[in-house]
This record gives sequence, C-alpha cells and structure tokens, in this order.
Amino acid sequence: MSNPHTEQPLTRTATVPPQGCPAHGLEGTPVRRVYGREAEGSPHELYERLRREHGAVAPVLLPGDVSAWLVLGHRENLEVMRTPSLFTADSRNWSAMKEGRLSADSPLLPVTAWQPLLAFVDGEEHARLRGAITTALGRFNRHGVRRHIVRLTHQLIDAFITRGEADLVAEFADRLPILVMARLCGIPEEYGIPLGDAVRDMVSGSETAVRSNEYVMTTMREMVALKRESPDKDLISWLIDHDGALTDDEVAEHVRHALTVSNVTTSNLVANTLRMVLTDPRFRGNLSGGQMTLPDALDQVLWDQPPLAVIPTRWALGDTVLGGQEIRAGDMVMLGIAAGNVDPEIRPDLKAPMHGNRSHLAFGSGPHECPGIDIGRAIADTGIDALLGRMPEIELAVSDAELTMTATWMSARLDRLPVRFPRASPRETGQPPLDIPTTPVAQPLPEAAPAAPPVPAAAPGAPAPRASWWRRLFGG
Repeated sequence: MSNPHTEQPLTRTATVPPQGCPAHGLEGTPVRRVYGREAEGSPHELYERLRREHGAVAPVLLPGDVSAWLVLGHRENLEVMRTPSLFTADSRNWSAMKEGRLSADSPLLPVTAWQPLLAFVDGEEHARLRGAITTALGRFNRHGVRRHIVRLTHQLIDAFITRGEADLVAEFADRLPILVMARLCGIPEEYGIPLGDAVRDMVSGSETAVRSNEYVMTTMREMVALKRESPDKDLISWLIDHDGALTDDEVAEHVRHALTVSNVTTSNLVANTLRMVLTDPRFRGNLSGGQMTLPDALDQVLWDQPPLAVIPTRWALGDTVLGGQEIRAGDMVMLGIAAGNVDPEIRPDLKAPMHGNRSHLAFGSGPHECPGIDIGRAIADTGIDALLGRMPEIELAVSDAELTMTATWMSARLDRLPVRFPRASPRETGQPPLDIPTTPVAQPLPEAAPAAPPVPAAAPGAPAPRASWWRRLFGG
C-alpha cells in the first residue's frame, strides 16, 4: 500500500527548511520519512533506497518532520561512534531542541531529553560513570553468572513444561533477562517478576506506565538505601562502593536503565535467536548435528536482526563532512545499526554466514560501546542452550509465515513464538517453578523491598492496545 507521507520532495513543501538542518540545501532531492507504515513495514528496502539516492549518509525526516541524518555505512557508523570530539552523546547540543523546533508533545523528547546517565555524557563525566559501571560488572564471576542463568532458565521451563506448549516470547525471552539482571543487582528474587512486569509496562506507553515507572524508581531507591546500610556482592553495592562517588540517584537511575535495556535488547536477542534456531534449516540442522555452535547463531542474528536498528543519540559538535555529506553543528546524526550491518562494502553477499565475525554494530563501538556485552551474550547463549538441552524435541507450533513482528524504523519485536514439545514433569530440586500468568491481571503492586512501606500504585493491568515500538520503548 502506498503511503503519501513516505517521501517529501523539498521543492514542494510550503516551508523552507531552517538553516542548519540536514534538509537545507538539498532542494530537488527526495528527503524520506523514516516513520510511518510503509517505512516501518520494509525498513531494509528503505535503507537500500536511501543508500542508492544519497550514499553512506542520508538526510531523513523524523516524527514531526524533524530533520536528521541517518548513517547507512558500516565505516561511517564506526567513525561517529569512535569520535566523540566530533559527535557527542549530549543532546543539549541539538539545534532542533535549542531552537524550539520540537513540539511539547514530540515523541522524540522521551528518547533524546538529556539525563545524567552514562549514555548522555562524554569526557570526564562519562569516564567517571563508565568506570564505575565497568568495574562493577567486571567483579562478577562468569561461571557464577552462568549458573544463575541456568537455574532461572530451568525454573521458567518448570512453569510450562507440563503443558506441552508455550509462548517462548512471553514465557521465556521476556522473563529471563530481567530475572538475571535483578539477581545480579541484588534484588530479592520474589520481586523479580513483579519488577519485570512493571518495567515492561513502564516502556509500553499504557495508562499505567507512569505509575509503573514510579514503582520501579521507588524500588531502585529503596534497594540503594538498603545496600548502603547492608552491602553485599551485587551490582548496586559495588556501584555505591566505587571511588567514582556516584550519588544514590545516579546509582538508582543507572540500575533502572540496565533493567530497561536488558528487558528490551536482550529479550529481542533471545527471541530472534530462538526463532532462527527453530525455523532456519541452516541452524536447525547444523545445531542438532553439532556443526555450528549457538554463539555462531547469535552472531548471525546480531548481524541480521540487531536488537536496535537505529540509535538516535548522536549530535555534531561542529561543521564536518561525513560520507560526503556536509554535517552542520547541532545536527542529529543517527546510528544506523541495521543498515550498517548490511552495507554492501562489507557484506556483498548477505547469504554468506557470519559465524565468528563480531564486527557487527549491534553493541556499538568506541567510548559508548555497551558495557554489558558479556552479560547480554551470556544470558542469550546460556539460556537458549539450557532450554534446548532440556527440551530437545521442541518445535514451532505454527508456520514461520504466521509469526508476526511489531516493527518501527528503530527496531522490530517478535510478537509471539508458540512452540510444542512432549509434556514432562518439573525437576525435583526443591526450587519452585516461576509461575507466570500469560495474561497479567490487575493486582496490587508488592512492596518494593523488605520492610518497606507499600507503594501507592497499582500493578499493570491487561495490556493496552499495542502502541508503536517507539512509544512502548520510551513510554512517550
């Protein structure tokens, strides 16, 4: 179906693009919208169209027809990621925001509004915060982390193995990352699932999203206060103890950010890898035959279906040239992760396997490279390996063509992954299954922490009608 809003020749617009925006000076060249049904329905087709028309860096329009640059080339993406002296993560440098070109209800604001987080700072402040995060994450014993992943995987399986069927998105991929991260943060296990439900609702854009956010932040603050009084061997305690002198609010905000990111990106990675293992004959056959490792499958997914397709959090600090385009100070320069991963200069044959090749852009590069790469990959490969070992006869319950995705230009999320398998009994380990209702019902939120006063908010109710991925991710 044709969408008249997909592209807009600037020669026909009633408004002349403001000086300093990417669209200025490109009269006669179609500047395409990267939002809307058509753009989001076939993002890879859009990337290739933009690549043909503009090369490695293309001018695009965001919601509200706000101008930006989308980086399509693999090399150019790395240049932006690795050069913070030219391309900052600090959104306070964005000319569109400084000049009031964003409406008060712009969906870009929840994504780009500056916060005192690692992801929005550079220089000495970035070094201080990143040092605390990487040092704390580095203190975890890898074997111990994998034991936690395996244990939680089996507890999740125990909750549905007697049925002979399950939805591996709702009952596994959406649950395992948040439970692992809660455990690593030192949050009591009984609060893991309610906290995960609140995080999912927080990023859903539902009517209860604000209250869920308040619940998550209340939980984080109370856990920080608890760990300050009684430190333990966990992420929150180690952040508090770090000589970077993080404030309690900084610790709470970064832990909330870690929980949110794991809920979105790692969940997508787990779901997409499971889908590939169950549907792609290259992987299904090779995995069962022992010719390909699960890490190889993860690498292929990270190349072909990165958890985030676009990251709109870089801004030019000065006038420069990138990919042959003249970038002006204050321009937004978006990282095109999915587009860069299929750059024909580095992948002339997209059917060629990428096993063992980890030069994809999925985790970023440079100073802002994801600090949780090892944990994210461990959750995915250890959890999936344990699931396949426990349920070797698992198979997809529908055809691959029946699986649906909710996609925008920023990402794509698998809606469900129904599977069937021989029924079996839960393991007799003394550990109860993690009983998870597939359709949440409204219920009071639990206390945020032991001995804490009840939080005056209700838990998320039944899911609201599906909003765009952008709104679900950032609660806009």
